[in-house]
Parts: sequence; structure tokens; C-alpha cells
Amino acid sequence: MATSSLLLLLADGRFPAGAHAHSGGLEVAVAAGRVTDLASLEAFLAGRLATAGLVGAAFAAAAHRAAVPGTVGAVESAGTATLATTLAQLDVELDARTAAPTLRIVSRRQGRALLRAGRAIWPDAPFGDLPTTPGGAHQPLVLGLLCAAAGLSRLDTATVAAYGTVTGAASAGVRLLGLDPYQVQALLVGLADACDGTAADAARAADDPPERLPAAAAPLADIHAEIHATWEVRLFAS
Repeated sequence: MATSSLLLLLADGRFPAGAHAHSGGLEVAVAAGRVTDLASLEAFLAGRLATAGLVGAAFAAAAHRAAVPGTVGAVESAGTATLATTLAQLDVELDARTAAPTLRIVSRRQGRALLRAGRAIWPDAPFGDLPTTPGGAHQPLVLGLLCAAAGLSRLDTATVAAYGTVTGAASAGVRLLGLDPYQVQALLVGLADACDGTAADAARAADDPPERLPAAAAPLADIHAEIHATWEVRLFAS
């Protein structure tokens, strides 16, 4: 199957959603001496993929599933109020899986940035059904609707989400540790199968109700996020 150009566009770090401003927790991990070289960066990315990557991809896929007509489990007959209700449930469940208050803020901030791009590109998408919680909807929910508007599949959506959890941190590693960018790209190639596997797992999990979606956690990442938020001088927003 040919890869959609829209999938490549949405997975591109240059898509105007502000992802380049975030290190995925790598900045504080480097400062703590937990990530110092390529090997430890690879371990960090693998751990991030298995936790934040899986959870984010599952919730993005679930939002896509709810929004696409004809998808098994999609909300079709009850109108936009049902879609709004489903998205609200997903937002609550993702909030519960995001233990660190700082990471909740970051997710919603990234959601707002992605929503601005989505509304400009796909103005007819049902973004109005997103939760009107303070700070906006979580980023994976916005991504799910955006990918649905782009005509991508549920698996494509999960792939974009999973891919984004590792590429941003990998790019940050080049800046924070002065690593060879070619070697970092080779590292990402080595993680490609794991990324695809995570996306496939997330896409399948999206068939479950919101309360049964993946809840993989990384307590140290939560602690690091709260520490990072106290820094007066930092290179990345998170």
C-alpha cells in the first residue's frame, strides 16, 4: 500500500503545531545524567514509546474511530452531540492517565496549537465537538479528528501519534547532547518496527471503551516534568 502524502505531512516535525518546542522530557533527563549518549537515548526513546507513545496513539485512534462515519463503533445515528460526549469521555480518561499536572497542561497546550493548524486546513472538520475544558482538549484527541479530516485510517492516525513521541525527543537529543544527527536517525530507523508495533497495538485498543484504553505510566517522567517546570532557564518548553 502506498504511503499517503497527508500521513507524511502530519508526521513531519515542520507541521505548524509547535512540536519542535518540546523535548518529551529529555531535557531534564539529560540534566539528571540519565541520558548521556546514543545508547541511553535509545533506551529513553524505547521507554517513551512504550508508555506515552502507546497511550497517546490509542487515544488518537479512539478519537478517529468516533469521528469517521462507517467505522465500527463510530457515532453516526445520534449526531454531533454523541461525538462530543465520546470525546469528552476520552478527554477525562486521558486526563486520569496523565498524573503530572504539568504534562496535562503541556498536552492541552499542544492540542491548542494543533487545533489552530487543523481549523485553518480543514475548516469543516468537527473540531467544535472537542471538549471545552479549560486549556482546551488534549493533543491526541485533536490529532484523531485532524487525521480523520485528512482521510487517514485509524492505523495511520496511531502511527503519526506514536512516531511523534520519539522523533521530537530524538531531535532534542541532537541539540542537548551534541550527538551526530546521522547516528540519531539510524537509531530511529532501528526503532521503526517498535513504532509500527505500538501503532498497531494502539489501533486495536481503540475498539475498547474509553475507560479500558491503555494506561501505561512512567512515574519518573512525571517527576521530571514537574522539576522541569520549575526551571527559570530551559531550552525546551517541556
